[in-house]
Amino acid sequence: MLPSSIADRLARLAPDQRAAATAPPGPVLCVAPAGSGKTTTLVARIAWLVATGSDPSRITAVTFNKRAADEMASRVDAALEPLGLAPGAVRVKTFHALGREILADADEAVEPLLDREAVLRDLWPDISRSAVRRLDDAFSRLKLDVAVTAAEVGTDPDPGPVARAFLAYEQALADTGGLDFDDLVARAVRLLEARPRLLGRWRESSQHLLVDETQDVDRSQLRLALLLAAPANDVFFVGDDDQTIYGWRLADVRRVLGLASSLPGLRRMDLTVNYRCPADVVERAVRLVAHNGERFAKTIRAGAVAEGRLVLAPDGSDDAVRVRRLFENWPDDGGTRAVLARTNAELLPAAATAVEMGLPFRAPRLRLLSEDPRMDALLSAAAGRPDLAGAGPLPLLPLLATLARAGVELPEQARLPRGASSRRAAAEVDRRDADEQLPIETADLLAALVGWAAPYRSLAELTDAVHDHRGRVAALRRDDAQLTLATAHSTKGLEFDHVAVIGLDAGRFPSARSLREAPEPERALEEERRLAYVAWTRAHRSLTLVYDPASPSQFLFEAFDARELGLEAPGR
Repeated sequence: MLPSSIADRLARLAPDQRAAATAPPGPVLCVAPAGSGKTTTLVARIAWLVATGSDPSRITAVTFNKRAADEMASRVDAALEPLGLAPGAVRVKTFHALGREILADADEAVEPLLDREAVLRDLWPDISRSAVRRLDDAFSRLKLDVAVTAAEVGTDPDPGPVARAFLAYEQALADTGGLDFDDLVARAVRLLEARPRLLGRWRESSQHLLVDETQDVDRSQLRLALLLAAPANDVFFVGDDDQTIYGWRLADVRRVLGLASSLPGLRRMDLTVNYRCPADVVERAVRLVAHNGERFAKTIRAGAVAEGRLVLAPDGSDDAVRVRRLFENWPDDGGTRAVLARTNAELLPAAATAVEMGLPFRAPRLRLLSEDPRMDALLSAAAGRPDLAGAGPLPLLPLLATLARAGVELPEQARLPRGASSRRAAAEVDRRDADEQLPIETADLLAALVGWAAPYRSLAELTDAVHDHRGRVAALRRDDAQLTLATAHSTKGLEFDHVAVIGLDAGRFPSARSLREAPEPERALEEERRLAYVAWTRAHRSLTLVYDPASPSQFLFEAFDARELGLEAPGR
């Protein structure tokens, strides 16, 4: 008989959740759409395993990022507390933290953990930001996708420029005795494959393996999971092909779609109800993502008590005006709110409007222009110009020329921050931040400052205005603010009472640049469509879709009829 706490937990589950949580041993893929209770099901699965006799020290749950690992660990600890188990009885790790633990167990170096961009800039001080990103992507593909070592690349008698750069980079790592973030998983996989006793030890501690967000794993992470699960393959994968949005982080929807080929006998179990979103939101989000060819056929429906609304907000004004109207018309019901956009740059007008209106906001990865430390350096560089010190309107052309020279001559500490666009190299975070804000180029910062100068009569007034704006931003930035400004990428796994997705315009969402630069544009379009699906399904009470009626996103025509949008269909 099950302990009462576990029996009660299972009784509270929906039939599809309970069936997945209590599935018999063997490989299982639980397909869990947005809002379907995947974490609830995972935690119930772990609790059921322990309650039916499994040793908690031989259960390992692997998540994709630290936020998910922390949440799951907390919920697992609470579920197992009535059974008398101490916190941490079940291992809950990110893939990278698990790889680090495997390396340490094998007496392999896990320090220093080096930042890739910092190493690249040490090797090539004049390297451009775009070159850093290209090499970063190429090196990750070599390590995680192709799974080759520097020694193997070095056997090429005529290596190309990327291969030569990779060899130099790997030599720089070797000279320090360190490793980078990708090595935590890549080296762990190679060690397990090469050392049977080490592999046996880790298989013993992972007799029951649970993998969260399976759609996001890269090739090496999946290899690690399959290595640990074999030969019994008592592995419980949870994921949603419709939420595969990290292709640039080496996720591939075909990996989860083809999982059965790697695991004969894989049982697929579907969660079918989105309990989070209003019925209209579920219907239109599903209609949108159903245009994708690479997805499981599945049923997704709204919960029986799902209430709320979907608002179409055509607005041809500029972004700042659109956002102001949104803020003024949102329900004042005390609920949490989020403005979501395709990129961080598109959130800047929303942040500026929030500051103007005195609205507290949360945007931890968004930096406004007034917050950039180079602003002070630019203003200081212009302060010595006699023609800018007097009364009268600021002469913009001399200001532009002065600041342009200042931008070139900024001291090192005031230039683009070293490593500002790097992927945070830490074992407890993602290899990249999906919504990372790229550093603002000095030329762009300069242009913004010159535009800012127009209403002011002196450099002193402009400087005071910048400092005043910075102070207001600091006062309004609050971790407990009801309003969140974020990219769609950064909110997967989160929900808000009221969500507005801005910039649903042609060329912006889907991103024309992403499609143009993609080696497979049609597959890139499907990922953009999945990203929109993720953004729309963050809404608990209301979803507002903001778009320019003169050039709406194609996604709107895919989810709505032209008459609903107040438009003619494209091409008519």
